Amino acid sequence: MDEIEIPQYFICPISLQIMKDPVTAVTGITYDRESIEQWLKTAKDTICPVTKQVLPSSSCLTPNHTLRRLIQAWSTENASGGIDRVPTPKSPLCKSRLLKLIRELEVPGLYVNALKKLQVLAKDNSKFMEEAGVPKAMVLLLIRCCNQSKTIGVEQALRILYLTWTPSGEIKAAVNENHRIIDCLTWIQGCDIANPVVVKTLAMQVLKRVIEAANTRLLEKLKPEFMEEMLRVLKLKFSQQATKSALQILIQVCLWGRNRSKIVQANAMFELVELELEKPEKNITELTFNLLAHLCSCADGRAEFLSHAGSIAMVAKRILRVSPATDDQAVHILSLISKNAATKEVLSEMLRVGAVTKLCMVIQADCSTFLKQKAREVLRPHSNIWNNSPCIAVYLLTRYQ
Repeated sequence: MDEIEIPQYFICPISLQIMKDPVTAVTGITYDRESIEQWLKTAKDTICPVTKQVLPSSSCLTPNHTLRRLIQAWSTENASGGIDRVPTPKSPLCKSRLLKLIRELEVPGLYVNALKKLQVLAKDNSKFMEEAGVPKAMVLLLIRCCNQSKTIGVEQALRILYLTWTPSGEIKAAVNENHRIIDCLTWIQGCDIANPVVVKTLAMQVLKRVIEAANTRLLEKLKPEFMEEMLRVLKLKFSQQATKSALQILIQVCLWGRNRSKIVQANAMFELVELELEKPEKNITELTFNLLAHLCSCADGRAEFLSHAGSIAMVAKRILRVSPATDDQAVHILSLISKNAATKEVLSEMLRVGAVTKLCMVIQADCSTFLKQKAREVLRPHSNIWNNSPCIAVYLLTRYQ
């Protein structure tokens, strides 16, 4: 069969392929939209590739509908020769359309329909929508829903905010100027809402991003009720993703102000130990131990940790069974306890539940040098108490000595 000859004006000057979405630049040259847009993004100088004329920074690309229809007709006629039909491209998203939908969000009778349209657009136009101010509009809408105790549209607003979120300065400004968004996302966790598992999980994922974007002043002002709500999410365990987000949030906020004490006072130690006793997945365990290590660095945290009858046993059980990250945090927790809360009862408990044995095993295992040294630092100060105990295997003691 003779090779099909492709008309020259069907070919993009940049990609040298048949154009799927031909657009004409102000210089009069037609290109495939994807190729010329990529050129304008990456080229050092915004010039027309063919004429070398300078293109405006906001160069207007006009769809060439006539040429597209000719290409489509030709490709259909030559389908038997192996030519794929060129599909009709989607119309590019217009900023004025987005601004119109954002304005409709403030109209009671229109905002639900506007949210539906924005959600569809958000799947493929997240960057453009972020530039148009859609994330900020979602923040304001969620705050308004919270103030009015209305849940209609909350799921769509959360999804749009999640899809259009980028770590930009505009997002950070929106969060810090509208700090009520934290109260709003916390309110969603406690309210009666349709599709609760999906919505509350989504709210936790968005809240995690909000906390990451919040400034120090905002993080230091978090209320005890916020900590209690995060721990309630851990207790309910309505989804693994929500549990993971709650742990990440608590790890993030415990570094600021008096938040560490607020978390401890909210009964965090009990909830974290109970969570870990159910043997969750590896990534949950790593986050749990990370948070426990942070909280055990303060006196009230250590006291609450030791008040749980199974805390030391749980930590000992996880050593050398989950991951190097967990081992690191677990040994650190035992180090904090042995250095700062080493009563006779605590030392006896460490021996009885196997924590001392595990520390001896860490020294013999294929672990990092740093971790082995950390284990030795825990064992050495109390070796006179543990040395002659029948609770430790003789070969471990011999090798340690």
